[in-house]
Amino acid sequence: MDPLTQGALGAAAAMAAASSDNQRRALLVGFLAGMAPDLDVLIRSTTDPLLFLDYHRHFTHSLAFVPVGGVVVGLAFAGIDRLARRAPRPLAETVVFATLGWGTHGLLDACTSYGTYLLWPFSGARIAWENISIIDPFVTLPLLVGVGVAAWRRSRRGAQVGLALALAWLCIGVVQRERASGMQAKLAAERGHEVDRGTVKPGFANLVAWRSIYLADGQWHADGLRPGLGGPDRVYEGSTVPRVDPHDLDDVLGTGTTARRDVDRFSRFSIGYLAWDPRDPSLLADVRYAMLPNGTAPLWGVRIDPARPTELHLDFVEVQAPPSDDERARFGDMLRGRGGRVLE
Repeated sequence: MDPLTQGALGAAAAMAAASSDNQRRALLVGFLAGMAPDLDVLIRSTTDPLLFLDYHRHFTHSLAFVPVGGVVVGLAFAGIDRLARRAPRPLAETVVFATLGWGTHGLLDACTSYGTYLLWPFSGARIAWENISIIDPFVTLPLLVGVGVAAWRRSRRGAQVGLALALAWLCIGVVQRERASGMQAKLAAERGHEVDRGTVKPGFANLVAWRSIYLADGQWHADGLRPGLGGPDRVYEGSTVPRVDPHDLDDVLGTGTTARRDVDRFSRFSIGYLAWDPRDPSLLADVRYAMLPNGTAPLWGVRIDPARPTELHLDFVEVQAPPSDDERARFGDMLRGRGGRVLE
C-alpha cells in the first residue's frame, strides 16, 4: 500500500506493545520500519527496465526477512543516537519496535492484488489476498488517529483501537471480495462461459466498486461489479480483449533472446494476465489493472517493437493519462449504484 499507511501501521504495531514512557520512540521507530521494506524500489538497472519488477515486494517483504529488517533498523537508530550524542536507548527495545513495524509491511501488501513474496525463500508464489485497494482511507485514517492519540496521551490504547478498526475494515474487504467472486461466477454462467481463470479486485480507494476480469474462450472479459449494500447487486458490463500467450511472440522476438525472456518475466509478474492495449497495439499489457473497473485500457505494459534488436531488454511503459471527465463520472456512478443492471 501507500507509504503513509505502511508507516502508520508500523507505528501502531510498535506503539501497541510499548510502555507509556516509550510511545514516542515506538512511533518513530515503528513508522520508519513500517516503510523500510519498500527501499527495494532502489534495486534498478539503467539497462534492464524490468529489474525493479523482479525485486519489488520481494525478499524485503517476506516473513523470513522480518527479523533481519528489524535488526538493521534497530542498529541504524542506535547509530543515529550515538552520532547525535543522545543518551543510549536499550538496543533490544529498539529492535523489538523495528521488528514489529517491519513485520506489518508484507502482510498489508499481501492484502492488495499486486502480489507479494510473503513466503520467500520457501516459495516463489506471489501472495495476493485482494481484499483492499492500494490506497484506502478507511485503513489509513483510523491508524493515523490512533497513533496520534497514543502519542499525545502516552498510552498504547489509541494505537490498539486504531489497529482494531483497520483490521475490521480489512475483514469487511474479505466479505466483499467473496461477494464479488460470487457475482463474477453468476455473470459468467449467465453468459454461458466456462471460466478458465479469473480474479476480482477492489476499485481504487474503495470496497464498493470491484473489477472483475476472467478468461473464457481465449478472451479476457472485464466488468465492474457492485455487491449490493442494502440494495441489489449491480453489474457494469465492459469489453473484451484477446488473451496473449508469450509463445505467440516467438516469431517476432525469437526464442531464447533477451527480449523474449523479458516477455516471460513480465508474464510472471502479471500472473499471465496478458493482452494487447486496445489503444496501442505495440504495448503488451497487464490486463489486471485499468482506469475503470470495467475497462480494458491498461495502466502499464512492455513495448514490443519488431525493429528493436532482440538482444536489448524491453522497455517498461506506464500509461500516465489522467482519467477523463467521462471516466470520473462513470466511476462515480458505480460507487453510487447508478446505471448498470441488476444481477439476478
